[in-house]
Amino acid sequence: MIAAVIIVFVVAAAVAIVAPKVLTRQGATSTTTVTTTVTKTTTETVRVASTTTTAKTAAQATAQEQPSGVVYLKMGGATFPAPQYLAWIKEFMKEHPNIKLSYELLGSGAGIARFLDGTLDVAGSDPPLPHDLWAKHKGSIMQVPTLIGAVVVTYNLPGIGSKALNLSGKVLALIYLGKIAYWDDPRIQKLNPGIKLPHHEIFVVFRADASGTQQIFTTFLHKAAPDLWPESLVGKAPAFPVKKTGRAAGGKGNPGVAQLIKSNEYSIGFVEWSYAVENHLPIAALENAAGNFVKPSTESLVAAAASAAKHLPTTPLGDFSKDEDYIIYASGKDSYPLVAFTHLVLWTHYSRAKAEAIATYLKWVVNVGEKKTVPGYAPVPDSLKKLMLDAASIILKNSAG
Repeated sequence: MIAAVIIVFVVAAAVAIVAPKVLTRQGATSTTTVTTTVTKTTTETVRVASTTTTAKTAAQATAQEQPSGVVYLKMGGATFPAPQYLAWIKEFMKEHPNIKLSYELLGSGAGIARFLDGTLDVAGSDPPLPHDLWAKHKGSIMQVPTLIGAVVVTYNLPGIGSKALNLSGKVLALIYLGKIAYWDDPRIQKLNPGIKLPHHEIFVVFRADASGTQQIFTTFLHKAAPDLWPESLVGKAPAFPVKKTGRAAGGKGNPGVAQLIKSNEYSIGFVEWSYAVENHLPIAALENAAGNFVKPSTESLVAAAASAAKHLPTTPLGDFSKDEDYIIYASGKDSYPLVAFTHLVLWTHYSRAKAEAIATYLKWVVNVGEKKTVPGYAPVPDSLKKLMLDAASIILKNSAG
């Protein structure tokens, strides 16, 4: 059974995320439950069902739960942007008390599936829609990049203090292939001449679950080292060859990976930037396409996004299926190489009440939300903010009457 992931919006102002239990090498695939609570001063409660609950359609739920004058919007999907989305939703509902938003942490694939079957009004997805799926719904479906996030390589390496490692896509590919086994391998040491690395086996951590984060990381390996990391090992749930060495384990979600790294010395892994910040994990500088070692920052994320934005559609109705190819390992001397957009997927037509609510939220994200960006993310370039405003206009126009 899929572990229940529940977001509870309770109608006093607090957000609490229940941390996962400590994971060890033997318990690497333990389930993680995330519960988020947003409270106000009244007693009204909206509860989003867990992933194991049979869902009603969005229309049915609205008809049964919506008091007069209040609009409920059900969103869900990607966990990659969850810290930012939950912060935005909390602030938005303070300013718009008659619009109740919920966001269910399902994963990108499940979010899209539930959007298409009518359970969700809006889906969150890290990867854009595949071309075939976009083509099937062309003209009735929209996508907008809402946020820039980063995946970081982190490690637990005793004895080096606060020094940050330099790592390349080629070296990381060799580590995850199982072909570099020790920290003081000459290929790692060459990148870090000022650090004496220990002669100790590397314990390699990856995601135990299918995830957009994993797809971003493996896309980077393929683009940075195509002769080592084949396209067949790119995806949400790749078969990492290092698993066969006995020096590797998978963690459930970003929290599980982060905890595995914290609890195992000489380990290495990848997580979303925000999780590394929250867990005070060291972050490696990665070699970008220009040959420079760059750490994630708002500036280095925006540099990568600006390079990619030139190649993206100029309408939210367009095909975004190639945007990961443009932003991951992007050109530019200042670009951080392990970056991705996350998207909202919307219909072009809703009921009038929902259309107005969704348009209000999209405009708020552009005009207010970007000033409330939480650590670990960066706002999209102006050309992509315009896509959100255009989507709002299309929804309002198509839902008039």
